[in-house]
Amino acid sequence: MNKEKVILAYSGGLDTSIIIPWLQENYDLEVIAVCVDVGQDDDMKEVEKKAIRTGAKKVYIEDVREEFVKEYVYKALKAGAVYEDKYLLGTSLARPLMAKRLVEIAKMEGAKYICHGCTGKGNDQVRFEVAIASCDPLIEIIAPWRMWDISSREDAIDYALSKGVDVPVTKEKIYSVDKNLWHISHEGGDLEDPENQHKLELYSSITAPENAKDEPTYVEIYFEKGEPKKVDGVELNGVNLITTLNKFGSENGIGIIDIVENRLVGMKSRGVYETPGGTILYEAHRELERLTLDKITYHYKQGLALKYGELVYDGLWFTTLRESLDAFVEKTQENVTGTVKVKLYKGNVTNAGVFTENALYDKGISSFGESDLYSHKDAGGFIRLFSLPSRIKALKK
Repeated sequence: MNKEKVILAYSGGLDTSIIIPWLQENYDLEVIAVCVDVGQDDDMKEVEKKAIRTGAKKVYIEDVREEFVKEYVYKALKAGAVYEDKYLLGTSLARPLMAKRLVEIAKMEGAKYICHGCTGKGNDQVRFEVAIASCDPLIEIIAPWRMWDISSREDAIDYALSKGVDVPVTKEKIYSVDKNLWHISHEGGDLEDPENQHKLELYSSITAPENAKDEPTYVEIYFEKGEPKKVDGVELNGVNLITTLNKFGSENGIGIIDIVENRLVGMKSRGVYETPGGTILYEAHRELERLTLDKITYHYKQGLALKYGELVYDGLWFTTLRESLDAFVEKTQENVTGTVKVKLYKGNVTNAGVFTENALYDKGISSFGESDLYSHKDAGGFIRLFSLPSRIKALKK
C-alpha cells in the first residue's frame, strides 16, 4: 500500500534539516522535499543530496527567480511598498510565491499535506499558510514548531547532532538568516537585546559603510512605465539587473537597516536586513516619480503604499485588495519612464540627475523670472481665498 505524501518546504537550514527525521519518527508519510530557489545562492546539488541523505524520498529544485522579480518584487517597487518606514519586504515577498509552488507540486504528486519549518512566534507561518489556503483550502498543514518539544534553536542543534544531521549554524553562530535575491535578514542571538549595537561582521554581502571605498560610484537606471529595464545603458532581465545593483550597492555600503518591527503575531522583534540593490531601485524610482506624477496622485499613492506594505507583510498577497491596488499602481506608472542617475557613496544613495520626457516640472514656470503661464500678481487673490477659512475663524474669536 502506497504511503500518503507530505510536501516539505525545504532549505537545508537548521529547521528544515531536522524536520525530515522528525516527520519519519512521528508520521507514516513519504517526504518530498521542495527547495524553491528565489536567489539564496545555495549549492542546490548539495541541498538535494542532503535532503535525500536525511530521508527525503524525492527532491524538487524549483528556480523561480525571474518570476520572483517580475511578479512580486517589481510590483512592490512600483507601489513604493515599505513596512514601518524601513523594511523593503524581502522575506515577505518571497513567501507567497514559494507557497504557490508548493501547492502546485502537491497537486502534481497527489499529496494532501504540506509541512513548513516556520516557528510559532514568526510571521512566516501566517504567510505560508494563508497563501496555501488561498491556492488550495483542502491541503492540511503540518507545522512542527507548533507541535514538537524543541523550544529553542539550541534545542534544535542538539536534536540535529543526535540524528547525525549536519546544520549550517552552531550555538556560537546562532543567528537565523534568510536570504534571497532581494535581501538577507539576520535575527536572533545578541540582536534580541535592543541595547546591543549590531556587529559589523554580521553582514553577509554588504561592506560596512565606514569600510567602503573612498570614491563614489555613479549608476544610471532606465525605467519604463515604472519598471527598471537597463543599468548603465545595458538592458538586463530582472535577475541580472538586481544582481548587478546588488554588487554596486554592496561595495558602497548601501542598504543596511536595523529595525525593531511590529510582527503580525503581536510582538516586537529586531532584525538587521541587507537590501543593497533594492535600496538603490527604491530611491531611483522615487526620484523619477517626483518629476512625472502630479501632486494629488503622488500624495494619494503614498498612502496606498503604506497599505500595500502592510498587506505584503501580513501575508495577504492573494487578495482582491492587493490585485486592486496593483491596477491603481499600473495606471500611475504610465508616464514613469526615464533614466535616473544616482551617486553611491559610503551608505548613501544621492540623486545625480533625472532625465525624462514626461517631467511635469517646467523650469520656465518654477524659476523666479516671469513666464506666460504664471503671474506673480495672481498669487495675492489665491492667498486671500486659500486663507478665507482661517480669517473667518479669527473674526469669530
